Amino acid sequence: MADRAGLTGWTLITGASEGLGRQFAIIAAAEGRDLILAARQGDKMEALAEKLRARHKISVEVLPTDLGDPAAVEALWRRASSRRRIDILVNNAGLAYNGPFVSDDFTREAASINVNIMALTILMKRAVPHMIAAGGGRVLNVASVAAFLPGPGMAVYHATKAYVLSLGDAVAEELRGTGVSVTTLCPGATATNFAKDARMEGIRLFKVASLPTAKSVAIAGWRAMKRRRRIRITGFTNRLFAFATRLSPRWLTARITGLFLK
Repeated sequence: MADRAGLTGWTLITGASEGLGRQFAIIAAAEGRDLILAARQGDKMEALAEKLRARHKISVEVLPTDLGDPAAVEALWRRASSRRRIDILVNNAGLAYNGPFVSDDFTREAASINVNIMALTILMKRAVPHMIAAGGGRVLNVASVAAFLPGPGMAVYHATKAYVLSLGDAVAEELRGTGVSVTTLCPGATATNFAKDARMEGIRLFKVASLPTAKSVAIAGWRAMKRRRRIRITGFTNRLFAFATRLSPRWLTARITGLFLK
């Protein structure tokens, strides 16, 4: 079905089982958009899909996928785009790990790199030419205010989000005039299960900050994407942090960030 911007294809959302991904699905469904939901937890996505089908009379396909496996990501795109036009891609899936870089265990950080960088890049690489050939589309990548800050204690996660921000900015410029836009959403800490999964519940950041809801962050990101904005940083404090990195020495920024992440 057509959305308010005139796009008539499908919306593919990764990390759609909970948090921001779930909220993006709810927003898109309310606009009458047909959905493809991808994440590991198929049961949660199917429960959401049933509600959205009944409420909005749309088509929703659930594709359980291990986004940490590049071959599975390629298979996801093939299935999602088979005889369908994807005109909105929401790269929302993300993993983090809170702990010292000097550690014997690289499992969680390797998974973060695969999901945050590899899966996102593969889907963009496939979606962009698909959208150009179809006459237009939008990509929404979920990064983080962490993209602007080196993060002692979460060094790999912050580095992956810096990659997402840089990639989105560069590709957005390459795509000028094509009808395809790339928007990078950079929220701060948000009230989702992300902190629990990343072992971040005890850090200072979550004790001193009043966390916005996933719904409010998703709405801000969706509106920015529809307006074809390149970057959307949510929250005044997060914008202040992002701006401050231009004025402060990198070592000082790293030290301050490290205090918040302890």
